[in-house]
Amino acid sequence: MIQKKEINSIEDIRLLVDEFYGKVRKDKLLKDIFEDRIQNRWPEHLDKMYRFWQTVLLEEHTYYGSPFVPHATMPVELEHFERWVKLFFETLDEFFIGENVMKAKLQGSRMATMFNSKIQFYKENTTQAIL
Repeated sequence: MIQKKEINSIEDIRLLVDEFYGKVRKDKLLKDIFEDRIQNRWPEHLDKMYRFWQTVLLEEHTYYGSPFVPHATMPVELEHFERWVKLFFETLDEFFIGENVMKAKLQGSRMATMFNSKIQFYKENTTQAIL
């Protein structure tokens, strides 16, 4: 049985991100979308995700950028975001406990909702995305 712990270090963030994206890369619904977009840049992507979650959860500001921009033209629908959230929550619950788990779930859910809404808006309108 896995000894669950709080998310309070960069090592914890790496575990979360690595385990989560390990699941994404095996998921029938998500794997091709991520592989097509990221291709051979997985180390770069994972490093960016470490910095993003380090900034959000540990309040150590190492991520700078706009998280939505790389997702703006992805071929995704609500079902993809729902699966992403499911796998993310599953990973959090498998390895971690505590306040940062709730913080990560809230942030992940908010991002999924916002990203889906913006992507669908741009698909349905001829308006050029503001990136």
